[in-house]
Amino acid sequence: MEIWINPGCSKCRAALSVLDAEAADYTVRRYLDDPPSADEIRDVLGRLGLEPWDIARTGEPVAVELGMGAWPRDAGERERWIGALAAHPILVQRPIITADDGTAVVGRSEEAVRSVLPPSPSGE
Repeated sequence: MEIWINPGCSKCRAALSVLDAEAADYTVRRYLDDPPSADEIRDVLGRLGLEPWDIARTGEPVAVELGMGAWPRDAGERERWIGALAAHPILVQRPIITADDGTAVVGRSEEAVRSVLPPSPSGE
């Protein structure tokens, strides 16, 4: 699995702690240093079952500057949102974990992080 993180984010650090405690096999992607492309964002959105506005951090200064809070949240504007997320990765909600089974979660809670972990061998 892969986890998109911002090392300065407490939710990201908490998610990493859960993964480490469970000895999960994962790769870290510092998405501000290695931004996802528009295609990668589309793929993650499909895996999450969400729309781009669902993972946008509209309170960030760049979002306010772009006026994203007023952007329509509909199919006609979907690519505009994706383009903004790709151009300004700070706008992407974090952490996002993509699991090997094709699922993904926004891991802002311990429960969400645990939901993508494979079952333990003992079935617990």
